[in-house]
Amino acid sequence: MAGQTGLQPILARQLPFWDRLTPRERALVLERSGMVHYDPGQNIRGRSMECVGTLLVQQGSLRIYLLSDEGREVTVYRVGPGEICILAAACVLDGIDFDMQIDAEEACEAILIPADLFSTLTEENIYVENFSYKLASEQFSAVMDAVQRMLFLSLEQRLAAFLIDESGRTGSPDIRLTQGQMARAIGSAREAVSRILKQMAADGVVVPFRGGVTIADKAALYRLL
Repeated sequence: MAGQTGLQPILARQLPFWDRLTPRERALVLERSGMVHYDPGQNIRGRSMECVGTLLVQQGSLRIYLLSDEGREVTVYRVGPGEICILAAACVLDGIDFDMQIDAEEACEAILIPADLFSTLTEENIYVENFSYKLASEQFSAVMDAVQRMLFLSLEQRLAAFLIDESGRTGSPDIRLTQGQMARAIGSAREAVSRILKQMAADGVVVPFRGGVTIADKAALYRLL
């Protein structure tokens, strides 16, 4: 990738370890990193794909999810503007190997630090190593939380938890996701999600609109949990 010195202010702001890099390391990051664009739905990391690198999201969002052999999807978490996706470079972290899928949920712009460069930084700089494993551990916790929900919560409870989490993530009671997207997020079928949402609407918990629902009674969702 061509060097882009215009990226320096963004890297300095978004990378907690930027000030701990040596002048040579900073020069390498600026030389090798660059902006990438992903179209909505584009797969960035899959089972048969090479390690990508570390992604610093600027616009849009990435969806990290588990994919079963039967093709069922369970969304683990999302990475939005100002956040870092380390699992796209998990292959360079010793002892951490996540079988994660990563898609662009919407049109996404990100700064990509290539995997081989990030691996070198991790090996040579203790601050990069500490940051990498800390963030990977936090994101792995989200993986475990998703698995626990699948194992121990009913479908209605999983949907309630998802609606609460999504509302908290966006800061809005409006959940602008289709029933199919919600179903993929919780590892279910669209028809099952549709049935539960209809009951929630009848109970006054949510108000449907085209392309999503509005949470009308968040307390009721908490009671379901």
